[in-house]
Amino acid sequence: MSETVNTTCPYCGVGCGVSAEIDGDDVSVSGDKSHPANFGRLCVKGSALAQVLAHEERLLCPQIDGACASWDEALDLVAKNLGEAIAEHGPDSIALYVSGQLLTEDYYVANKLMKGFVGSANIDTNSRLCMSSSVAGYKRAFGSDTVPGVYEDLEEADLVVLVGSNLAWCHPILYQRLAAARQKRGGLPKVVNIDPRRTATSEIADLHLSLAPGSDIALFNGLLHELQKAGRRDRKFVANHTQGVDEALAVAKKWSEEKVAAQTGLPLKDLRKFYDLVVGNDKTVTLYSQGVNQSSAGTDKVNAIVNTHLLTGRIGKPGCGPFSVTGQPNAMGGREVGGLANMLAAHMELGNEAHRAVVKKFWNAPRLASQPGLKAVELFQAIHDGRIKAVWIIGTNPVDSLPDADFVRAALQKCPFVVVSDVVEKTDTTAFADVLLPAQAWGEKDGTVTNSERRISRQRGFRCGPGEARADWQAICDVAKRMGFGEAFSFDGPAAIFREHAGLSGSENEGTRDFDISAFAGVSDVDYDALAPFQWPCPAGAATEVKSKRFFADGKFFTQSGRANFIAASFHGVAAKTDASKPYLLNTGRVRDQWHTMTRTGRAQNLSQHIAEPYAELHPLDAAKLGVDAAGLVRLSNKRGSVILRAQITERQRRGCVFAPIHWTDQFAAQARVGALIAPVVDPISGQPESKATPVAIKPLYPAFYAFALTRKKPESLDCDYWALARIEGGWRIELARMKALADWDLFARKIFGLDAAEDCDMIAMRDDKTGAYRCVAVRGGEIVGAIFIDRAPVAASRAWLCEQFTHSEAIPLALLAGRPPRTCRDPGRKICVCLNVGANIILDAIAEKNLSSADAVGAATGAGTGCGSCRPEIERLLNDPALAASQNSSFVKRVNE
Repeated sequence: MSETVNTTCPYCGVGCGVSAEIDGDDVSVSGDKSHPANFGRLCVKGSALAQVLAHEERLLCPQIDGACASWDEALDLVAKNLGEAIAEHGPDSIALYVSGQLLTEDYYVANKLMKGFVGSANIDTNSRLCMSSSVAGYKRAFGSDTVPGVYEDLEEADLVVLVGSNLAWCHPILYQRLAAARQKRGGLPKVVNIDPRRTATSEIADLHLSLAPGSDIALFNGLLHELQKAGRRDRKFVANHTQGVDEALAVAKKWSEEKVAAQTGLPLKDLRKFYDLVVGNDKTVTLYSQGVNQSSAGTDKVNAIVNTHLLTGRIGKPGCGPFSVTGQPNAMGGREVGGLANMLAAHMELGNEAHRAVVKKFWNAPRLASQPGLKAVELFQAIHDGRIKAVWIIGTNPVDSLPDADFVRAALQKCPFVVVSDVVEKTDTTAFADVLLPAQAWGEKDGTVTNSERRISRQRGFRCGPGEARADWQAICDVAKRMGFGEAFSFDGPAAIFREHAGLSGSENEGTRDFDISAFAGVSDVDYDALAPFQWPCPAGAATEVKSKRFFADGKFFTQSGRANFIAASFHGVAAKTDASKPYLLNTGRVRDQWHTMTRTGRAQNLSQHIAEPYAELHPLDAAKLGVDAAGLVRLSNKRGSVILRAQITERQRRGCVFAPIHWTDQFAAQARVGALIAPVVDPISGQPESKATPVAIKPLYPAFYAFALTRKKPESLDCDYWALARIEGGWRIELARMKALADWDLFARKIFGLDAAEDCDMIAMRDDKTGAYRCVAVRGGEIVGAIFIDRAPVAASRAWLCEQFTHSEAIPLALLAGRPPRTCRDPGRKICVCLNVGANIILDAIAEKNLSSADAVGAATGAGTGCGSCRPEIERLLNDPALAASQNSSFVKRVNE
């Protein structure tokens, strides 16, 4: 008999509810229709969650120096080495580096151990890389790390300004809510998309502003000046509830339209249109993300945005306000428990003596940290130079995700003692672990997460973890007990931790701090298990029903004066400048169907159908100048490192810039760790790295051959300068290229297929020595075990069709050898809708044959976009510009007929 468990998605910060239906060993997922974040919607990643539950590649037992050990042996060694480092070198000689993937309960005990009992604030999180500039900006303006608004504001606004946010790909459900509101309200809210690139999000925009990288402060200072000139200042609100307006306006006054246009590179008519839209719409939401935060001026950018809302009083009311949308499922929960090195638990401050007294008393902490710890980039620099002797990394992959990633790798290589807790055994970071601890994954672990609108939801376990996997909170508490702190870490489950977390939030609070969930300080285990999503604040005695709660409608802020602070945001652009040797600015980000470093999404075959390899997005004029061919390979390099990527040429890219995704690691590609290129330059206040503006050189590569292969087995090694592998149903697809020619193509093919040289197998091959073309399909026992296509130019094969055929046992080897379907069968083209398995060519045919003009009509005709809806922006692009859309990636030109 089946059972349904309501839980929460483990991907972005939208915090969607997921209904998991369990029938024996079978699990299927759908959106939780009752959850107020998504009301039943799920994006493509959330819809594929059942595909990542397999135990293949999981870490199944603790390991010491690569050999399985018992939990007691591993925990004893961790506690011993941490304790010895503290005794010999002091508490600041150890560190924890944790993750926005952790549940709040895991985060809470990790922070409590380090700051309250070890006595060091050297605990930081990968959330430092995505939202710490927002934290710093909000604290400067509001006196607290408070997101003022709620998701409904996007639907109730008359204007939504998106800044540095590819909402369609990075927060798809919020994008869908916005699109649905526009359809319902006859085109309202209007949307302005501000981004150097034209992204999928641009399809919804009434106005796209392709501003110069790093010029946001100029744009919003100019807007502040325009709002003042137009008489949009809310004089009562500003006079009664803010301070510092004159200083902010004095700086903004310097930014005339002409000066802003010159700095941003925007046409004056587009700039004027933007300013007029904001001036004319009181109900304006400014939603921003990594394009603002990931900057050496990120905090000032945040405050430049917030200033415009303070001046107009557009905050705390329905349909307006600044809104930072977070990248990870529990970055907000980490902020609540003090997971950043410069914060205390429950939104209290390390530098506030009264706050330290509250926490010290509540925890009965023997040695509460009194100074901020090392932020992420600083922390790994301290590991490299020997100040930190032991580090425990939990739920993250810093060898790939941090800037200057090769330096980080070298730091871990030098560190005397490295502990890594992870779900999978092999990552680029676990390779450096002295001790590996197997953690529970989504569907196994149990606790809470907080989304971008301050809504706390339960993430429930509904299956046992494989092998000896344990909850992270349990591993942390077990180490704490071995270090002599047993009484403070004697929790019997996540509910007990949550009760303490809730109790601390209300301790000596009485409305003086924003974060308060003390209504749940006495929640029973049964009520915790049944906990419905709720939004904070929820102090003791308050109603806990599900409803939206905004901050600051009353004009009361958490600064010492009770007034919001305007911040005079002086302009400073990107930290590193291009020059003759590095003339291009590298921008990094996410793609639609992958997540972080693919340790989870890389296991789902559906999620590799849309984009299957790493790429570099170039403007056509830049590509022509460089001599880069479409679908060719390029090397991006600077003094820190280099990567090899597939070239995607598109006018949606800004000239002088190049975009590359962050996801590919050494587990999935040969040389694609783009973090190795990023400079360790950080915002001086938040410590967040500048990941959106790195000077690089770009050089075309000319391989001796390119190849595309399908194989049942995952290859153990690939003797190629470029390779990228992706999981498909029934095996793997691989893109390859090699700078040197091959002596024996048959032997090369056998190695790709995982066949020994002498292994009996029918190798059906075609070879043309004159053109350098080779094709081979390997058949053993009547089953196709591999296929490979080699050419001197990028391989023109119908990849989507080949992958589909490869899954069928009745596939005809000679048909595969052709590399494309017969004339009687339509090639589906690259996958647009992976939920319904609809390719670009199918959509384009329907548009042409039936004269379709809307995504809804395409959905009715083909099914595309009627599943999770994540592909709807690309369907809009096909409708608006089919020639451009048909040549878009995965994988790129010469593959239109895939």
